[in-house]
Amino acid sequence: MGNYEQKIGIKLWAEEDRPREKLLLNGRRHLTDAELIAILIGSGNKNETAVGLSKRILSFYENNLIKLGKASISELSKFKGIGEAKAISIVAALELGLRRNENSDDETIRFTASSDVYKYMHRTFAHLNHEEFWILLLNRSNKIIGKYLISKGGQAGTVADPKIIFKIALENNAANIILAHNHPSGNLKPSESDNKLTRNLAASGIMLNLYVVDHLIFTDSGYYSYKDEGLL
Repeated sequence: MGNYEQKIGIKLWAEEDRPREKLLLNGRRHLTDAELIAILIGSGNKNETAVGLSKRILSFYENNLIKLGKASISELSKFKGIGEAKAISIVAALELGLRRNENSDDETIRFTASSDVYKYMHRTFAHLNHEEFWILLLNRSNKIIGKYLISKGGQAGTVADPKIIFKIALENNAANIILAHNHPSGNLKPSESDNKLTRNLAASGIMLNLYVVDHLIFTDSGYYSYKDEGLL
């Protein structure tokens, strides 16, 4: 079948322009966010096509994929026509997209300022409704050699065990460490426990020749750097 005949033969399109066929014919870049989500969920409900339902879901989350990425399976399942299986498909696809953005050639990444760390890590924290504590391991040239999740918790906070942090750093022959965690509340101000942990880890690192070069606190609106504030 020729290209023209193929286009005509797609049941005269309709069904909200058939996103699967559009992807095959025109490529993924030609599809809207709603059309891509419609492919994930497959079908709508008796009153909406898959694209129509996807548009309604996106509208609820202000057409913001970051906000949609924060939605839980139970939240998505509340939309008529979205059962648990379809909700899982949406969550899984958005997580894959997030991981794709995070995956890069780490060996080429060198941190020279807090802004470099922010650019590297902000997607990790952007979708979270809970707190997570990560460490970045660097060599003597401040190139990254590892990224590790140390702990995660609720909105009230999480616990970072110094023994685990330095064990991981020593096993990977790190020279420097960068600490990073988020405040889901949106408050960039460090807590006293943040300050105490930072001081203790920095002091312990000096004795081990594993230097804590910065500690960043992330929110959706920006970040706080202990180094920039002269506290490290």
